[in-house]
Amino acid sequence: MGRLRLGTVGILPAGALGVSLAYHLTAGFSRLAGSVVFLERDGSSSSAALRDHATLHVGEGDVVREVHAPDLFLPALGACAEVNQLPEVLLVCTQPDQLLGVLSSWVRLFEKLHTEDGAAGVEELPVLVLASNGIYFQRVRQFLLERLEESTLLGRLPDLWPDLMPRLVGRLMRGVTIQTGLREGGGAEAVYRPGPRGRTRLAGGDPGLRGRIAARLNELGGWYELAEEASPTRVEFEKALVNLAANLLGQLAAIDETGQFHRLNVREILATQPESSLRELVEHVVAVGKAVRAYAADESLDAIFHELQASLQTHADHVPSSLQWIESGLRRGVLQPRLTPTESWLLEPLIRYAHAAGVEAAAHYFEALSRRLEHRLALAILAAKATAGKSL
Repeated sequence: MGRLRLGTVGILPAGALGVSLAYHLTAGFSRLAGSVVFLERDGSSSSAALRDHATLHVGEGDVVREVHAPDLFLPALGACAEVNQLPEVLLVCTQPDQLLGVLSSWVRLFEKLHTEDGAAGVEELPVLVLASNGIYFQRVRQFLLERLEESTLLGRLPDLWPDLMPRLVGRLMRGVTIQTGLREGGGAEAVYRPGPRGRTRLAGGDPGLRGRIAARLNELGGWYELAEEASPTRVEFEKALVNLAANLLGQLAAIDETGQFHRLNVREILATQPESSLRELVEHVVAVGKAVRAYAADESLDAIFHELQASLQTHADHVPSSLQWIESGLRRGVLQPRLTPTESWLLEPLIRYAHAAGVEAAAHYFEALSRRLEHRLALAILAAKATAGKSL
């Protein structure tokens, strides 16, 4: 017992989103007393290299400063348990396709804790808050249940029903965030550019535990709110609407027919897009959302549309993260003609759900939107190369 350090927050990994969240939980890395730490992802050589280097390069405007703090970086979950350094809450910021690996590591940790401490090992497990962008919570939760049942089948754990399983699943939560951040370059020399402090809505899991976690994160300077009665999937769909409107439609507005890229904020994006385009997007997202019961069958499309408009207006001066991603990629000559991570982990689940639910009109709409966006990105790359060639 005693492996869990109460009140501490772990972030996995130290990527663009993770560094941004840590930045605001440590007052710009000015409070480095061990209350916030980065954990490695199992099997990630880049995470291990960053821990060995123990230095972050943080961009603030035109200034890039070094944050050298060996105590800020911890190993992976299993190794943290060995030295009694498990954080109470772990903000998981990996790519969505890496989430299942993190949950597998978490289950292996519980197998070890249960072997040594019995049922009390549940309370030694970090609470997982999945903060990665996308629509995936129901699938990930089902994977966790299956993984735990598999451990029971193989004799690594006893029967977890009816007592332990609810307590375990209660430690899995969704953190839907509008926190932005960029990473330029890779490896130990990457420069991280945290965005302004953004809100994260916590949903799912045990309500009492969720409230305690939110309070601790807010004490550290974060902006965390409880989603109250909304399901994690509902909150994911609400965030998807904002992301797709600002980031996806924003890219189509920012890259013209000749491939020229224009840095636009949300206000400028909305000014260039007809209201019908925004409404069409909402109609198809809501159609899929109703099919998977994220929205009620009788929920008003107009109410959802006007709520989205109001939300976008609150971020009118913000330059969407995908536009910043494209701008950085064009400047460094590394942009590829494919969806940015923000859109990929929203459009692909929407297309999959639409086909599965027989909402073919929505599936075709999202597929066409993906092709259109990839075409614009290809035009932007060609235009940038042509401009570079002329300057030689």
